[in-house]
Amino acid sequence: MNKTETKVGLWFDVAASALFSDEEKARIHSRLESVITDDGYLQLNCDEQRSQLQNRQSVIERAIEILEKSLIITKPRKRTKPSKEAVEKRLEEKRKKSLKKSERSKLDV
Repeated sequence: MNKTETKVGLWFDVAASALFSDEEKARIHSRLESVITDDGYLQLNCDEQRSQLQNRQSVIERAIEILEKSLIITKPRKRTKPSKEAVEKRLEEKRKKSLKKSERSKLDV
């Protein structure tokens, strides 16, 4: 039986942190709603390793990674129009398909 207590929990108070600006804190809260508690703590647990020290290092690395990912600002997608050639090709394919189907229905007996 495994009787050693190796599980590690990390609670990080995002709201009281001096590391982030108010704008960054708001971004973190909006992106990590499922991981942040009602009190504003980022809560992570780790019990993957058999060593408490390794679990502690793992949960700290994961917290840093999660916070860094939540701070990345994604660029909005720029809408583009299809080229003239692409539109003409699509319409030509539609005409061919339509012609093929209309020829199927006409049966002269």
